[in-house]
Amino acid sequence: VLERLSVARANGHRVFGVVRGSAVNQDGASNGLTAPNGPSQERVILQALANAGLSPSEVDLVEGHGTGTRLGDPIEAQALLATYGQDREEPLWLGSIKSNIGHAQAAAGVAGIIKMVQALRHETMPPTLHVDEPTPQVDWTAGNISLLTEPRNWPRTAGRPRRAGVSSFGISGTNAHVIIEEGDPTPAPAPSEGPTAWVVSARSERALYAQAARLADWAERTDPDPHDTAVALATQRSRFAHRAVVTGSDVAHLVAGLRDLSTTGAGVSGPVAVLFSGQGSQRAGMGADLPGLDEVRQHLDIHLGDR
Repeated sequence: VLERLSVARANGHRVFGVVRGSAVNQDGASNGLTAPNGPSQERVILQALANAGLSPSEVDLVEGHGTGTRLGDPIEAQALLATYGQDREEPLWLGSIKSNIGHAQAAAGVAGIIKMVQALRHETMPPTLHVDEPTPQVDWTAGNISLLTEPRNWPRTAGRPRRAGVSSFGISGTNAHVIIEEGDPTPAPAPSEGPTAWVVSARSERALYAQAARLADWAERTDPDPHDTAVALATQRSRFAHRAVVTGSDVAHLVAGLRDLSTTGAGVSGPVAVLFSGQGSQRAGMGADLPGLDEVRQHLDIHLGDR
């Protein structure tokens, strides 16, 4: 979602990133339908920097077009070396989202922008995958540029915001370059309140109790946020046939439940009830077609009466 910065501020919207500058050109003299033009790429980068009122050394990272071809990559790298790679103490870091998702065609440029906004938010320069070594077809000593072959912390530079350039080059010689600047800081998470549930699972009952003991040991050592841990256990761990859940409002209660589970196998088991609550936006009566709902209703009516 794009808004003018003044409008976003007036509306109280959090700003995830700012388009500091941009430029588009068309070389019109390509030697083929898809062959890139190096001087035109240099010009579009310098035009975007001028539009942003920045020098090349004030940009930390470039999300390259990165076609992965023997023709396009050397031309792009040489244009970056001639512009961003000069007169800087820290290297310009270079990556490309195409190593993550492949070539997204018309969406490649905006995919790069999304990647850079997320990188700025997380203060991390994401790596370019599948890079064994820089292409030998480029003289990398001609400027100060380094490939992102592993994640890097991206702390704020004293006196200025963090910034990234995004390049995207289209068929028939169209070149675009956008400079993205960091937006508002990520707000600190609000403290979580109320009870939560920790899920453990394993391939056997014995392994389940051992897993509960290990989780209890870890929680006592680290005193984690109980709600963050609940999310991680529910979404980032494998789910096996043997499972258990402990509930509590703080780490001490949750650890006590894990200890009971690991030493005595204490737990609660019984029938499972399913509530078809819906979202409120479906058609009226759609749940009536669910198999067995009439039988469920008969059991509930005994307890609910006219409510």
